[in-house]
Amino acid sequence: MKALLLLAFGGPHSLAEVEPFLTRLFRGRRPSAEVLERVKERYRLIGGASPLLKITQGQAKGLEKRLSEKGHSFKSYVGMRYGHPMIEETMNEILRDGIMEVVAIPMAPFQSRESTGAYIEEVKRVQKNIGEVLKVSFVVGWHMHPLFLEAIREKVREGLTGFTPEERKRVQLLFTAHSLPKSIVEKDPYVREIEASIQGVADGLEHRVWRMAFQSKGGGPEEWVGPDVESVLTNLSKEGVQRVLIVPIGFVSDHIEILYDIDIVYREKAKSLGIKLKRTASLNYSEKFIEALSVIVEEHILNISPLP
Repeated sequence: MKALLLLAFGGPHSLAEVEPFLTRLFRGRRPSAEVLERVKERYRLIGGASPLLKITQGQAKGLEKRLSEKGHSFKSYVGMRYGHPMIEETMNEILRDGIMEVVAIPMAPFQSRESTGAYIEEVKRVQKNIGEVLKVSFVVGWHMHPLFLEAIREKVREGLTGFTPEERKRVQLLFTAHSLPKSIVEKDPYVREIEASIQGVADGLEHRVWRMAFQSKGGGPEEWVGPDVESVLTNLSKEGVQRVLIVPIGFVSDHIEILYDIDIVYREKAKSLGIKLKRTASLNYSEKFIEALSVIVEEHILNISPLP
């Protein structure tokens, strides 16, 4: 039996956990009272907690079940970079369960030192600390897998039904992903992979009018990759666009960047511009997404296994 380890960002499970979550995110520096209250208010507005752990656990169980149906023996686990269960906690649990081989999947389709790289770095750190007794391989680079692209297309087609047939003819698709500092993305494939994935999705759609934007950028003096969603919405409004469907292709689960940034902030911005804005449902536990992941894992196992 192998361990199937899904790696995700993490989030607070309650308002009381917002401060320790932010402290981990800020590398041990406690947030100011102003930042803490601002972030707490965002979580209050989406129900008082992040749904990310529950969703990732559901994805892990769904993937374990699908792989079992295909004849594979996996036990699924979830490890979070900044929330509980932390990656270190989960890897120690795997060790206690007596499993020595781990297939780890960062739940981020696009590769960057700040996303997939951070997960891999943390797993390797823990692996070294526990004596490197666990054999770990990483499933990355699946942003162009045909089944992943089709899972996104399914959500786009569903999302377009939220507009009337007449409106649908003029809907602008707006693909979004998390912004990162320019100093980082200039040195890794993040933006190129996003652009390639969007084109791959669009090539299989009848509806091909689209733009791309970045969302949820952090603070500080650094320049972040753009254009940002607000400026793109403003430009679309000036061009006379009145119907927009956001496709958050950079995220595979509902969490604060979806439920607050898109559903509250960008929706209000769009409303102020006279734009009717909707978004596609997140992949979460969709059958197509779980099937895509199962095939991606199978192909990964085949590639790392020695030929007889």
